[in-house]
Amino acid sequence: MIVFQTVAVALAMFSALPVPQFDWNEKNMRYALCAFPLVGVICGALWCLCGALPLPDAAQTAGFCLIPVWVTGGIHLDGYADTCDALASYGDTAKKLAILKDPHCGAFAVIRLCSYFAAYLMLCACVQFTPRTGALWTLALMGERMLSGLAVAAFPLAKNTGLAHTFATAADRRTVCRVLAAGCLVWAVGILALGGWALLLAAGLVFAWYHRVAVRQFGGTTGDLAGWFLQKCELWMLAALAASQWLGVL
Repeated sequence: MIVFQTVAVALAMFSALPVPQFDWNEKNMRYALCAFPLVGVICGALWCLCGALPLPDAAQTAGFCLIPVWVTGGIHLDGYADTCDALASYGDTAKKLAILKDPHCGAFAVIRLCSYFAAYLMLCACVQFTPRTGALWTLALMGERMLSGLAVAAFPLAKNTGLAHTFATAADRRTVCRVLAAGCLVWAVGILALGGWALLLAAGLVFAWYHRVAVRQFGGTTGDLAGWFLQKCELWMLAALAASQWLGVL
């Protein structure tokens, strides 16, 4: 029952999927970050379904672009927008953290979101769906969430409030780090077995960049920064996927 509740908590927090509602408590939140990658499995399964259906090219491209947004409800895009505003301020740490708390959407958030979707849609149009590509992209959507959950459990926290703080303090951080680190190793092997070394390289570089930005500019990670990382990681892995196909690697 606790396992079921843990999965439900993760899906309720990180997706827009209808799931049974439970009161969040110490037991069912302890390992909720470990269940976070299941959202990626669902996104990947729907992405593969979209690729397998006999849809017009434009409809398939739109589906590839929008499925992650529909499944997650845009929760990570919200963090991406807030973080873009904060980074564009070039203020000190206190100012950046204050901008993250501001519920209003600034001009730079709008500009970066428009640019993001233009790039994402273009890359989706470049990807040719095959069973191998579908499996590789499903692993990519899982892996970015493993890395995001690992960061929340392992990175210093910038604030003592917010969703990242809530999940990090409720988690058995040592066990969560071990489980997600082991999961990342298995994920890397799977990615390499499918020939997706470029996706793995992209994810690793973005993760290193995330740590640098979080620690140096914000004093640690937050829920918004976790969303910013996930969207950045997804975009660059998609670019790696499209480039690999174009170059004949996949």
